Amino acid sequence: MTRLFHPLLFWIARSTESELTKYLQFLKEENQLLRARLPKQIRTTPAERARLVRFGLEVGDAIFDLVTIVRPGTFRRWIGEQHNSCQRQVVAQRPIGRPRTAESIRQLVVQLARENTWGYTRILGELRKLGINSISRATVRNILKEHGINPAPERDHGTWSQFLKMHADTLWACDFFSMPVCTLRGIVPYFVLFFIHLKSRGVWVSSATAHPDRRWSTQQARNFCFEHGDAITHLIRDHDSKFTRSFDEVFNSQQAKVVLPTVRSPALNGYAERWVRSVKHECLNHFVILGGRHLNHLVDEYAAFYNQCRPHSGRGASTAVESRAVSSRRYCLQRQPARRIAEALLSTGGLRSSAVRNQRNTNGDRKQCTGFLNGSESTNRQSSFS
Repeated sequence: MTRLFHPLLFWIARSTESELTKYLQFLKEENQLLRARLPKQIRTTPAERARLVRFGLEVGDAIFDLVTIVRPGTFRRWIGEQHNSCQRQVVAQRPIGRPRTAESIRQLVVQLARENTWGYTRILGELRKLGINSISRATVRNILKEHGINPAPERDHGTWSQFLKMHADTLWACDFFSMPVCTLRGIVPYFVLFFIHLKSRGVWVSSATAHPDRRWSTQQARNFCFEHGDAITHLIRDHDSKFTRSFDEVFNSQQAKVVLPTVRSPALNGYAERWVRSVKHECLNHFVILGGRHLNHLVDEYAAFYNQCRPHSGRGASTAVESRAVSSRRYCLQRQPARRIAEALLSTGGLRSSAVRNQRNTNGDRKQCTGFLNGSESTNRQSSFS
């Protein structure tokens, strides 16, 4: 029975395979008839090619004898392209490089750098003491650069804006400005030296001169230090040749540090540059100045107005006198002349009040104590700000 069963199964299987062969032969002939009526080249889409490749791979090498829509070489190329695209997708999903440093370690590195003045090596050593051995010195450097933290030697100095905010209470800036003045000798440029307090915006101005030499500028520095020498620790000035060594020595004797910004950087002395624009745009450009006394009068009047009446947006719309917290008695004595100055500005477009000048002349005894140099062109003038 067993011997007869095996040949029977073999015959059934053999007959089934022959039938499948006939089916395939019929489909192949039918396909050839259809291909004869179609264009010689059939363009396929990527989705169609992927479907043909998927079923063709299951057939094996026999697919190269069965395929008729394209040449066997083209079908082999389709198989290679699909294989490469699958590899590219796997590579794209895989992250490139080593894993990113843990966020907790990154925050610790930034905290150590901001709370101390340590360099890369010192921070790395502190991490080693805490048992963190997974990062290197280069990683510490890259983390600090991503957070905008400079190396240790540059971290101590800070930025220029930080310096101004840190020393604003005792920081002054000075500069010269010039104006053309009509004299008997023709048009002569006159120079005025002024000092401005960065926090309160209070201004101290000197007398105008056509010859701002070393002796004159040094004497103006002495006059300024006589009033404000105890309230200044830093002075900003530019690289003007009129600022001589003797000028700096006056402030060094008051334990004040003279700070020189970068050459040709007027923005670093922006407070002084802005005041020059204010005094010219709001006052001096509206007048034809006749002589040095006329220029002194105009600058005096505007300085009093600027210190007592003009609001400053950077100080919450307060005046320099209010920001400086001057004694109420001194402020009341000079408030009325300053109001008349403001009224003159609004009504006539010019500064015509002489009340401040008269008020200033009553302080002649104090001016005599400033020790003027013999031969100075004119008496030093102080503004109403103190």
